[in-house]
Amino acid sequence: MRDFIRFIIKYHFAILFLIIELVCLLLVFNYNAYQRSTFLSSSNALTGGIFKSYNAGAEYLMLREINEDLARENAYLRSRLPESFRASKDYFTLVYDSLSMQEYIYRSARVINNSTNKRFNYLTLNKGRLNGIEPEMGVISNKGAVGIVKNVSDNYSTVISIINTRLKISAKLKESGFFGSVEWDGSSYQYVYLLDIPRHAEVNVGDLVVTSGYSSIFPEGILLGNVENVELEKGASFYRIKVKLSVDFKNLSFVEIIGHSSVDEQIKLEKETEDD
Repeated sequence: MRDFIRFIIKYHFAILFLIIELVCLLLVFNYNAYQRSTFLSSSNALTGGIFKSYNAGAEYLMLREINEDLARENAYLRSRLPESFRASKDYFTLVYDSLSMQEYIYRSARVINNSTNKRFNYLTLNKGRLNGIEPEMGVISNKGAVGIVKNVSDNYSTVISIINTRLKISAKLKESGFFGSVEWDGSSYQYVYLLDIPRHAEVNVGDLVVTSGYSSIFPEGILLGNVENVELEKGASFYRIKVKLSVDFKNLSFVEIIGHSSVDEQIKLEKETEDD
């Protein structure tokens, strides 16, 4: 208390000056319309700037939640696309059950770990067995195919990335329909190679490369990338086609995991055929 009194005594002239200055300003603003309007405009601009900065910060902090909501919505919408359902040839069905006809189900997930600088690159997702995730499910993003689920725990799953030298994906040229397999050579994370396309096929730079639909993992038509370069060695029967990936693996946050409802039936039938 004594320190406060000493402070008042020491600076009483300055404090008195500030009080008189404040009173004068109040009188000026109260009895002069122009000065009052100018002050209010300035204060509104300052307040508006503060609130704008606050809202921008709040919106930034909410981006993760917004992105997760968008990923869930995208997964739901993909599940409702016509390509996710089987066409029924039974014209005598009396009751149409859309759920029983659904072939592909999409579940959203967030990437929590990702590698791009190794020969065997993997991703880790924040969804697992408790969320209906199983090994051998396809993984895509809103820009194209990402990889295949390898291992699953209750709450997490690991994914073999397309940029993994151990992974091959059945793919085709969208324009011509010729199919082969996509492989990564272990160099740039932006490029893979489409192999086994015969030399008589028409291939042009810029052609789209998509999943063929010949496996039980990916539906037909999921984008992989664009033809960057076409090589044909002398005497070779097949092209070596360089493909620029549509997915940027260094900027990958949310993905969708594809569940194939009739995959067990397909695999069982194909195995029986191979064993015959």
